[in-house]
Amino acid sequence: MPPGQIFIFSAPSGGGKSTIIGELRKRVAGLGYAVSHTSRPPRKEEREGVHYYFVDRVTFERMIGQGAFVEWAPVYDALYGTSFMTLEEQTAKGLDVVMDVDVKGARSIRRRFPESVSIYIVPPSIATLAERLRSRGTDSESAVERRLRAAAGEIHHSLEYDYIIVNHLLEDAVKEAEAIILAARCRTARREMSVRRAFPESFAPVSELVKDTGPGTEG
Repeated sequence: MPPGQIFIFSAPSGGGKSTIIGELRKRVAGLGYAVSHTSRPPRKEEREGVHYYFVDRVTFERMIGQGAFVEWAPVYDALYGTSFMTLEEQTAKGLDVVMDVDVKGARSIRRRFPESVSIYIVPPSIATLAERLRSRGTDSESAVERRLRAAAGEIHHSLEYDYIIVNHLLEDAVKEAEAIILAARCRTARREMSVRRAFPESFAPVSELVKDTGPGTEG
């Protein structure tokens, strides 16, 4: 079994990547998820080990010093990071791992795992993003404005990614993300060993495939 592939998803806050990833995990078999660590407290709907691993800032900083993270970054007033252990436990089992990271984290992962596939989710417009952020009801107006400014300064980095999905309609965005994952699984590098095992005779040396039938007869 080949090791699993890493799929990096990034988006501005409110872009919909968490919802898209949640749908992918329901629909796509063999898909794991890299649960990140964070130093912020959990929101009321979040569960330990499902949405994040919640640790205090001192513990997080100690893990940084130990080299535990493949990527980490400060985001607003908290720290977020993905541990090597979280990734390697799943890819070693052949699971494809979906990661929810920011632009800086995506760069770190691409450097360490150049075979990873990166996908950026963009909203149709800043106005749509503002509406979605306010409808969540989890942030103050000043926080919403801060997130919108960050989004405006970040979205041009989407051009660094392998794929861009415009999240206008959620169902269409999920289907596009699913298509990217399924196509990546069909790459020759992922399927080569399966083909070799299924058709060993096709990969035997030419001398073993061509039998000497003797001299031909010209007539």
